[in-house]
Amino acid sequence: MALQQDTGALKMNSKDISLLVLSIIVWVYLVVGGIGQAVLAVDNEIWMDQSGATANIDLEQQGGGNLIGGVGSVAGNLTDFDFIGTTNTLDINQIGSSNLWKGDITADSYTGLFQFTGGSNVMNVVTDTTNTYGADSSNVNINVTGSSNTMTLNQATTAAAGTLDLDWILQGSNNTITSTINIDQATNYMDIDGSDNTVTYTGTGVNASAGGYFWLDHTGGSRTFTVSQTSTQDNDWLKITSNGSNGTVCVEQDDQGTAVGC
Repeated sequence: MALQQDTGALKMNSKDISLLVLSIIVWVYLVVGGIGQAVLAVDNEIWMDQSGATANIDLEQQGGGNLIGGVGSVAGNLTDFDFIGTTNTLDINQIGSSNLWKGDITADSYTGLFQFTGGSNVMNVVTDTTNTYGADSSNVNINVTGSSNTMTLNQATTAAAGTLDLDWILQGSNNTITSTINIDQATNYMDIDGSDNTVTYTGTGVNASAGGYFWLDHTGGSRTFTVSQTSTQDNDWLKITSNGSNGTVCVEQDDQGTAVGC
């Protein structure tokens, strides 16, 4: 590849630029993807761990088989990423099919914007694995468009989620949502449009000073809803609106903090 120098400036012709771009692509493939592995040709992968306050992280992936996990992830083993601190913002947008991300969020006053467009998406998020923060005063929005999605969100353990605002919007079929929240004046709203949807929600209210609010608005057929509210504060609130045929709805409220089961 010929390089021409003129008055101190480095110049390349169009052929040289093409060769340079090709060399860069090959180098990235060898270093990141590994020799003989075509992982990056199919998958977009992000590994991260974040610790500190007032961070603003915006991640967007397009294509098939997108992955987001922790820095300890290796081929065939996706670990959870760590997102630790207060007053942070995490925006994740995955566009495509067979997307997966896993994370441990230890935070108060954080904003989460999680969007998925496509089929066979998997999200697994746990907040407050160390009992340090309970997602107090946090605002989380989850927007899913597509089919065969599996979403798991567990908020707080012994540190209750005070004044948490959690909103779900799902459009599509064969969606599965599993959510457990240690509620303390927390609000959990779900808007689901589609068939063959399964929702399992548990509001525990352990060591909380107040109950929680759960509202499910559903349109579609073949639904299965299991809702359990076991706050000890005697003031849990529940509203389910469902328009469709076929399905099972089970609701349990127990102010003694224990679950009887459906």
